[in-house]
Amino acid sequence: MTDEAQRQPLLQVRDLKVHFPIKRGIIFDRVVGHVRAVDGVDLTIYPGQTYGLVGESGCGKSTLGRAVLRLNPITAGSVTFDGVELTQLEGEPLRAMRRRMQMIFQDPLSSLDPRQNVESILTEGLATHGIGADRAERREIISETLDKVGLPRWALSRYPHEFSGGQRQRIGIARALALGPDLIIADEPVSALDVSIQAQVINLLEELQDSLGLTYLVIAHDLAVVRHISDVVGVMYLGALVEEAPSDDLYAEPLHPYTRSLMSAVPVPDPEVEDRRERILLSGDLPSPANPPTGCRFHTRCPWAQPQRCATERPELIELRPGHRVACHWALEIADGRLQPHEVSSELVRPTDGDPGVPDVQPTPLR
Repeated sequence: MTDEAQRQPLLQVRDLKVHFPIKRGIIFDRVVGHVRAVDGVDLTIYPGQTYGLVGESGCGKSTLGRAVLRLNPITAGSVTFDGVELTQLEGEPLRAMRRRMQMIFQDPLSSLDPRQNVESILTEGLATHGIGADRAERREIISETLDKVGLPRWALSRYPHEFSGGQRQRIGIARALALGPDLIIADEPVSALDVSIQAQVINLLEELQDSLGLTYLVIAHDLAVVRHISDVVGVMYLGALVEEAPSDDLYAEPLHPYTRSLMSAVPVPDPEVEDRRERILLSGDLPSPANPPTGCRFHTRCPWAQPQRCATERPELIELRPGHRVACHWALEIADGRLQPHEVSSELVRPTDGDPGVPDVQPTPLR
């Protein structure tokens, strides 16, 4: 790859926020709060690059991907695609721009219309954007697209329920490719598939990227998949990006405490190494995005949290090493061993007060 400083980014996201209102009321709804699904995310993706986005369920990964395509309303921030500010587009200009940005959805079955056959599913986008002079030309386009994803042409007359999970995901990939996009956002593209089919789909995505020059934003839970396919990896926690680095650097030496805990959960195939390596177990559950903690959002679960700064000052995502950005006040001290982990006790939750039928469960310290 060429030097990123000399290239123009394909996608730039700056201080992106997606807040969903919480409404209550019987006759008239009133807004009583907001769910901060995405809260101030910055990222940059260059042409031909694969950007992997990881994090636990509920951290805002999918919402971020959908917001980039304007499928979810954006509360604040900017999304610039190939020099065009997407937040300012509406109607026909936005629809025309979406031809260059497509999405592969997590569940291949629910994302395909069961009442349409494959030919109808694939030609719908072509007709909408005026691609192909007639039905015969469109049929030829989608037939070539099926060849690229490894499906036979007789599949055009079949319906989604007649295919396996891997084949349905290939249909979803073909639908995204048919319009000739520059950017594909893949939301958990292999999570619903078994391991052997996962490898086939991942290899297919890489082959298509090499042959067509595609750019990917891959959203996933599987850290092994992300490492295999990604050039750059971003880690999200509670609506914010906490670490970003080239894939090899992030997996070799994660700097943020949350990333370190994620990496410690990845199994190692060597039993002796697996027995000796450090495991970081986090206490408690992910806090509610409707009421996130003050300061660093991870400090309520962080084994390295300090009394000063962590609970009061939200850390910025800054570059600590070349290409390696981290949002942690003490990342370098943790990496150098100057700060040691301590016990974190989960908070006591009482469903009811004074109810003799509810046992009083005390928190258990986790190491």
